[in-house]
Amino acid sequence: MRNVSRMRNLDDLFSALGESRFRSRFRLGRKDRTYLAEKTLPVVLDHGRRFVRERLAAEEPKNDGRQTPMRGHPIFVAQHATATCCRGCLEKWHRIPRGRELSDEEIEYVVAVLSRWLEEHP
Repeated sequence: MRNVSRMRNLDDLFSALGESRFRSRFRLGRKDRTYLAEKTLPVVLDHGRRFVRERLAAEEPKNDGRQTPMRGHPIFVAQHATATCCRGCLEKWHRIPRGRELSDEEIEYVVAVLSRWLEEHP
């Protein structure tokens, strides 16, 4: 099982994401901001946890690289902004290797990344 300390430090991660023209262009639209405000961050993060378990956690996720929509839920936008959208991005940006199931610790790390982005990009 992968140790959380081997995953990327969030301050370093967010600094690097800020340098990426692609990652830094993502913003929540009005509908997503309204949805987040109405549902609350904890509820939206529960949705995110479920999305990660269903779409990313498998050893070989179905349609990997194309499984996360670009819009339709605040979590989807946050996933693209934070490079938590597919296993390739998780490997490149977060040091979480492909080819094995995500651990519970890694899933919670992804949720923490999403939470920080949603808190910092209202």
